[in-house]
Amino acid sequence: MSRPSSILFICRMNAVRSPMAEGLIKLLYPKQVYTRSCGVFAGERDPFVDSVMDELGMDLSGHHPKTFEDLAEDGFDLIVTLAPEAHHMALELTRTQHVDVEYWPTIDPTVATGSRAQIMDAYRAVRDTLKRKIEQRMQ
Repeated sequence: MSRPSSILFICRMNAVRSPMAEGLIKLLYPKQVYTRSCGVFAGERDPFVDSVMDELGMDLSGHHPKTFEDLAEDGFDLIVTLAPEAHHMALELTRTQHVDVEYWPTIDPTVATGSRAQIMDAYRAVRDTLKRKIEQRMQ
């Protein structure tokens, strides 16, 4: 697989997983890879995402959840889907386009319960898993 120069990340609500992935690309490959994110549905910003990304020096305070329709962009080399409903949507939307679509099943940390520390650990685990997957894919 060749290294993509543009990536679109899609998850369910564009509030947690796909913004994390977009932020990680921007952090790890600044000015090397064009990236955007969207969701099947537009969700609400998640403060836990801001916190765990800030730990890496990535400011996501300007992120506003959006849908694929809100994004109104195409021409990506790679679309990475992070949730089942996002994968189904991406396959349907791209069936007549020449674009690679990859499914990276990723746990939704919003279902985590417990103390604030336990919830933060769930978000960190997702962030770190996405970081590893991105680094492997970009080799």
